[in-house]
Amino acid sequence: MKTVEQHVNDVLGLIAPPEPTELDLLRAHGTVLAEAVTSPVSLPGFDNSSMDGYAVHAADLASATADAPVSLPVIADIAAGDGGPVAIRPGMCARIMTGAPLPSGADAVVPVEWTDGGTTTVRVDRPVRAGNAIRRAGDDVREGAEVVRAGVRIGAGETGVLAAVGRRTVPVFPRPRVVVLSTGEELVEPGRPLGPGQIWESNSYMLAAAAHDAGCDVHRHGFVGDDVATVLDTLEGLLTRADVLVTSGGVSMGAYDVVKEALTRQGTVEFTQVAMQPGKPQGFGTVGPDRTPILALPGNPVSAFVSFQVFVRPVLRKLRGLDPDPLPTTRAILTSPVTSPPGRRSFLRGVLAESSHGPDARPTVAPAVRQGSHQLSALADADSLVVVPEDVTELPAGAVVEVMRLPEG
Repeated sequence: MKTVEQHVNDVLGLIAPPEPTELDLLRAHGTVLAEAVTSPVSLPGFDNSSMDGYAVHAADLASATADAPVSLPVIADIAAGDGGPVAIRPGMCARIMTGAPLPSGADAVVPVEWTDGGTTTVRVDRPVRAGNAIRRAGDDVREGAEVVRAGVRIGAGETGVLAAVGRRTVPVFPRPRVVVLSTGEELVEPGRPLGPGQIWESNSYMLAAAAHDAGCDVHRHGFVGDDVATVLDTLEGLLTRADVLVTSGGVSMGAYDVVKEALTRQGTVEFTQVAMQPGKPQGFGTVGPDRTPILALPGNPVSAFVSFQVFVRPVLRKLRGLDPDPLPTTRAILTSPVTSPPGRRSFLRGVLAESSHGPDARPTVAPAVRQGSHQLSALADADSLVVVPEDVTELPAGAVVEVMRLPEG
């Protein structure tokens, strides 16, 4: 059997570096920036007021008190967006709004709360320091400074910064197009009645949701039966929609493992066994004239889920222009004993809890009671995978283990 690391390297080898494309800002949300963006201007581009008030010479108010306020004539009103030149001399002031350009000669802004709010003459009841309530040009960003680095996922904050420096479009790595397909004659679409020996199909829903959480555009095709010609025809019809195909089911050693039978004929897909539990049978390769990558996962639901997190997720990160890092890990204390088959790395569903015994204490992890590869119910509660190494067959409660944190979505 292959090691987990060998299989990760093999599936990553299917993926060529993605090509960037230029997208409108809102369409780029959630994608990864392909090139660093610098600002063509300083932000703010001019000195402006950070609040509503009066632009003044600070020295004019040095003697102001509540009992002896200083009165100043108001020579202008300046609103945000005003572009006309305004200048004030000592002994005068201008009423100014938040974001409005500071008039020439002013060195401070008095908040309106410190005044009587006058419009022709204003009384100020306290002194003000020079620079008060003024946003200086370039306080936020200097012209030519890098504002968003390459490789960053564009979220709401990044979108705001990009718009603020005048970018309408940006070069990004587009979201990968993932097509998900399950196989099995026993499968029935949820919501429809079950016949004898049938089950509601869940893998394609689960895998499609996981791919969506990973930042991809997803097409869930659903499922097909155990017919080789149908599987091949279906896959061929999906190629134009896919940057990567993900299937579940039909990859093991059974008589009706249709994905393995169909794709083995292509000569470009390899089926192998990985030294892990769950998820030992795996398939990978390319299909179609454009050599579209395909990852064929086992059909047991938990096996498919774990295989996605360990193998498919790094592939999707690489397609997005990100480092194909594995899930983040931590060290935690087992709350109950676990067992593992010899020679295979186990990924056991668990629930992490932060310790209440101080900042240096380790978290604890409670393994799920039901760990069978068909037992899907514990996945809804799990937030982590407990990793048991290949050379370990059992661990007692209290043992310190490596834990992979599952994505929060």
